Amino acid sequence: MYNMIQNGTIASPRGFTAGAAAAGIKYTDRLDLAVLCSEQPATAAGVFTRNPVRSAPVLLSARRIQRGTAMAVVANAGCANACTGARGLKDAETMTSLVAKRFGLSPEDVLVASTGVIGTYMPLDRISTGIESIQPDTSRGHDFAQAIMTTDTTCKEAAIHIASPEGQFTIGAAAKGSGMIHPNMGTLLCFVSTDAVVEPAFLRTALSRCVDRTFNMVSVDGDTSPSDTVLVFANGLAGNQPFDDTNGAPFEEALQHVCEYLAKAVAADGEGATKLLEVLVTGARTEEDARIAARTVASSMLVKCAIHGADPNWGRVICAAGRSGALIEPHVISMTLCGVPVMSEGMPVLFDHVSLRSLLAEAHVSIGVHLALGDGCATAWGCDLSHDYVTINASYTT
Repeated sequence: MYNMIQNGTIASPRGFTAGAAAAGIKYTDRLDLAVLCSEQPATAAGVFTRNPVRSAPVLLSARRIQRGTAMAVVANAGCANACTGARGLKDAETMTSLVAKRFGLSPEDVLVASTGVIGTYMPLDRISTGIESIQPDTSRGHDFAQAIMTTDTTCKEAAIHIASPEGQFTIGAAAKGSGMIHPNMGTLLCFVSTDAVVEPAFLRTALSRCVDRTFNMVSVDGDTSPSDTVLVFANGLAGNQPFDDTNGAPFEEALQHVCEYLAKAVAADGEGATKLLEVLVTGARTEEDARIAARTVASSMLVKCAIHGADPNWGRVICAAGRSGALIEPHVISMTLCGVPVMSEGMPVLFDHVSLRSLLAEAHVSIGVHLALGDGCATAWGCDLSHDYVTINASYTT
């Protein structure tokens, strides 16, 4: 059903163009300012950080997205424009006005997202020059993905083509995130474009559900950010039968597929990470219990350290699940590490330590926890905690 588009980008769906510039916001030798445009008004929806400390771009975009339509977004790396008061909000508005003037749009149709250092003001002179130099087209989606990176080591982007009974459509997306990642909708931005026709209320609910199952199940370091933003634009140029609550399953499944792909990419590229950690909790009393348990295990510092050292110390896993708040009955829990049983119905299982350590040394480590209390299940993603994480964050602003 999902056909991955080779070298697909956020500009892969019909009617979208993207571009970027090296504005020198913080970095001197790389792209750091990006614009995505739709050739016609797009149905738009967004999910934002639940941290009460919210950046100026989050405040502005969250207000404008209530209209349900947008035509562009401007995003930057290097400065979060957070904790900057009235000046920060005015700067965010100015960024959207500059984009609107450059491309003949209304400022109200332009959204904004920023990521980077908190507590610094936007260098509007450099941003203005950068916006003037951007020439969006269908071939520059990769530039967009590069320009939103901070401590990311790889671009995170994808595009898929979907054939459904309602018609064919394409979804493209770009995301960034490496540190300060523990989304509750850390620093995580994601932008999604699609040429599908999607009813506005359904787009909002579908995005919210997909974010809950994907980005909100990722943890790198347990910290949330003031900048977390996920935006989706649906311009309708595919001309399909409109997706809504009655027929929208193919669209929501495709959207979740893209979000999960990017969520796993964010987890794998956690600051200093050497391994992707995947935690599957099954048999929980409810899905919410499964989500809580999986996310707690994935974000446990002790579990992360054990994974980094390829140490099969599974007691850390059960203790993390136990403190998660999910209903736990220890005597019925079973557990696997990389598919190897280490606990069965509350009792330890003998295993080959050398063989399991070898599996735990691989780039993808899986943990399975079966609570045996119901049908709830959920998956969370994280990464190991390495020495490099401390090195990166000990001198982030210096």
